[in-house]
Amino acid sequence: MNDKQAVVRGETETQTLLPRVDVFEDDNGIQLFADLPGVPKERLVVNVEGDTLVLEGEIMPEMSEQLEAVYAEVQLSRFRRAFTLSSELDTTQIDAELRDGVLNLRVPKHAHAQPRKIVVKSE
Repeated sequence: MNDKQAVVRGETETQTLLPRVDVFEDDNGIQLFADLPGVPKERLVVNVEGDTLVLEGEIMPEMSEQLEAVYAEVQLSRFRRAFTLSSELDTTQIDAELRDGVLNLRVPKHAHAQPRKIVVKSE
């Protein structure tokens, strides 16, 4: 996987970082963990556009105005990642939390897509 991705909007091209993401699935939906170090909640955007989940964030390091970067390994200040979601997932019920630079996002499955146990009666 490439560590950068180009985002084209109109005439301009913006380079972005691809955040590292872990996705887990259980019977009730998916849990997504995205590493977004340096992105405050105010600079994080989570959108669903059709069947696409889009994560975007801007790094805002807290630094004094007297500091100047002498060496920086991270040259880009934006994260962006997009995922195509299954129609089994209920995008109206997404729950998201950002803590310690990690976005924890839960997307449940629609009720009809979740497994259910059938009770068998006997006479």
